[in-house]
Amino acid sequence: MPSPVVGFLLTAQLLALPGVRVSRAVVVMGTQLKIDVIAASRPAALEATEASYQAVLRADALLSTWHASSLDSLNQATVGDTTAISTELLSLLHEVLPWRDSTGGAFEPVSGALADAWDLRGAGRVPSTDQLRRALASTGAEAMEIRDKVAVRQRGGAWLDSGAFGKGAALRMAARALQHEGIQAALLDFGGQVLAVGAPDHAGGWTVAVADPRDRQRSALELLLRDVSASTSAQSERFVTVDGHRYGHILDPHTGRPVSAWGSVTVIAADPMLADILSTALFVMGPEQGLAWANRHPSIGAVFLVSSTAGTRCVTSVGARKFVVPSDSQPAP
Repeated sequence: MPSPVVGFLLTAQLLALPGVRVSRAVVVMGTQLKIDVIAASRPAALEATEASYQAVLRADALLSTWHASSLDSLNQATVGDTTAISTELLSLLHEVLPWRDSTGGAFEPVSGALADAWDLRGAGRVPSTDQLRRALASTGAEAMEIRDKVAVRQRGGAWLDSGAFGKGAALRMAARALQHEGIQAALLDFGGQVLAVGAPDHAGGWTVAVADPRDRQRSALELLLRDVSASTSAQSERFVTVDGHRYGHILDPHTGRPVSAWGSVTVIAADPMLADILSTALFVMGPEQGLAWANRHPSIGAVFLVSSTAGTRCVTSVGARKFVVPSDSQPAP
């Protein structure tokens, strides 16, 4: 189970522009959230960091599958029983669920049975053919029906996993909190996904490094981001090891098996939740199909880092090219 909030780090630094930069780090939703806020005064910056943090806590109370939440109540409902859905959760699900069709099933939120089959929240295991077949039967739209204001779990073992959209939803709520506080510049780094608001100093945006999937300590390229969110998906950060073999946490909903560790994809979108959803979906699709999908949707950007024995190859969609910082040392597009 993820750790509770264990403390925070807080510093302030005067900037060239009139204002103060405050940084804070907390553990929430099972990962670390780093908040950098630039405001006209220290009290205003402190208030804004707290407001964004509280917004993420509200998202956790709504979407957590690790402790009691609105979503957890739905996931624990008796099979066949009708379960009322809160207005806030229902509104969110009405946004989330259509993306399973828009991505050809590469994004599938009702996939908790597959995570259980592989024991991704525990020590890990390789399911038998029969176990995988049963898990697949408890995956998808037929396993959990969402109607108007109610839901019905139709299959035993079925549950809706917020892992592919929860952090994005939380960052969206944080962005609204920062807007309410009148913050013009902030950067939130949330375990593989960032939210860039405005720009520090006189810069055109926040410069964010994307890690090389072969070596996460090495930067493969940099992005210049302003008023967008960028979410990266790969198999190199979260995985389980069974009998000496490593299995990534991103599963293909069509086969029920882990997607091959081909590299990483970073999706850039104005809506943090959409960036979160699509980074998972495009990773499942793979670099060729994912690039084709992204090019058909130029309002979002996608950067594919494809690993091979020859190195890392960078491929960008039409919508991503404006965000990539040119550098001779980066992989060629």
